[in-house]
Formats: sequence, C-alpha cells, structure tokens
Amino acid sequence: MKARQNSAPSAIADGGIVTESGLVAPRSRRRVGPMAATRVALPDLTSLVSFDSHEPISRQIFRALRQAIFAGQMMPGTPLSEKEVSDMFQVSRQPVREAFIKLVEAGVLQVLPQRGTLVKRISPRRVREGRFIREAIETAVARKAAESITDDQLKLLADNLRDQRVAAKANDTAAFLALDEAFHCAIAQSIDCAAAWDTIQDIKAQMDRVRYLSLPDVSPLDHLIRQHAKILAGLRAHDPSAAEDAMRSHLREILVTLGPIAARNPDWFEADEPERVPLLG
Repeated sequence: MKARQNSAPSAIADGGIVTESGLVAPRSRRRVGPMAATRVALPDLTSLVSFDSHEPISRQIFRALRQAIFAGQMMPGTPLSEKEVSDMFQVSRQPVREAFIKLVEAGVLQVLPQRGTLVKRISPRRVREGRFIREAIETAVARKAAESITDDQLKLLADNLRDQRVAAKANDTAAFLALDEAFHCAIAQSIDCAAAWDTIQDIKAQMDRVRYLSLPDVSPLDHLIRQHAKILAGLRAHDPSAAEDAMRSHLREILVTLGPIAARNPDWFEADEPERVPLLG
C-alpha cells in the first residue's frame, strides 16, 4: 500500500488533491448522520498508509484516521477498536494504540468505560481555545514572513490561490480545504520554522472538524478566498502589519460560523462551556 507523497498541493487531481502530508483528500465530502448507536463498517483507509515511507506507521495511521473523522466519514459515536484498525492496515496493535493515544490527546477520540473508544463530539470551547492559540502563532508567522518572503515563495502562494478559485468554481470543498491547508503551511515554511506548523497542526483539530461542516453554506468559499488574497497582498507588499491583520481577521472567521454550525448539527457538538475569561481581544 503506497500513499502518494507530495510536498504541497498545487493542482487538483482527477481523484482528489494531495495534501502537504501526502494524504489524498476526496473530491466530494459526504456528511453522515447523528450519533452512531451501533458498530458501523469503517471506511477503507489503507491507501493513506505506505510501508515504504520513512514516516512511522503510527503517525500515518493517526493522520489517516484523523482525516476520516474531519471529513465526516466517521461520525460522533462511531466505535473504534484496535483490532479492527490493525486488521485494516495489516499491522500489529502497537502502532494503532499509539495513534489512538494521539487522537485522544487531540480531542477527537474518547475512551468510555463499558463502551470502549468512540469518535468524540466537537467541543465548542476547545474550538475557541485552538483558535486563540493558532492566532497567536500564525499572526506572528505572517508578520515574520512579510519581512523575508521570496519571490518564489510568493509565486507558490499565488498559484495556490489560483487553484483555490478553481476548486470554488467547481464547488469542490474537499479540494479547497486541502489547498487552504497548504496555503497556511507554505507561509509557515517560508520563515523556515517547521516547529510553528507542527504546533499549529497539533492544536487545530477541533477547528478543522468545524471547517468541514461549515463549507460552503455558512462559510462561502469566495469569502475565504478574498481573505487569503488579503494575506497574500500583505506578504507581497512586505507589509508586516497588513499581513498580520489579514491573518487575524481570517482566523477569527470561525467565531462567526461556530454558533450557526453547532445549531445546524446539534448531534455533532458537546454542550458549550464558556470560558471564564473570553479568549478574544
């Protein structure tokens, strides 16, 4: 089983789009129903794992399961067992156990007594917390990038933005989300700070689940593309303040969409637990 490898997506393929991590995002996103009461067949994710890759199998399994959860292929309440997943990938239970631990830490799986391991509902509070941390990091990244970004790196972002418009015209939300991910990743890579993007990846899991639910009805793709264009304009002008402000405005979009998305999909969300100190200011 071999996953397609690519450093960053720049074009839409016939079968989907290859993300910066090597995952192939499907062209269509099927949103499934409310909390699962019984065991359901898991989607076949074997194509997302490569035994020829230098990346640990546990990390690949973690990413494949996370992507399936984000895309709604495994709805809240879906039970997962180490045996079932290890059988799917034809590996021992150890790398699956390691992947499960990381998914629990990311807040997308939970372990319940007598019920086992289940896909967790989305926590509105953790969405806001993730956004707060992500804003602190990515606005700093955007500011630094505006000072040092090269013409080649700007061209990569411009090409990505062009492909976003193609995806939006085709109403291809899965491709758009993969390109959105690559856009932000490329900005982080432009300052040669891999730890920044790794940190963002670890804290934005809940935000990503909301993004899949929000497109395109609540967050029109053209609106998000205009926000990306403003970020790119600030970078191209080598204006740190403009790039930072555009990034901040873009990342706060989820605060506008979170309430409507939770109201439309109540079975996907936990009861809200507001922060004692509002994480916005």
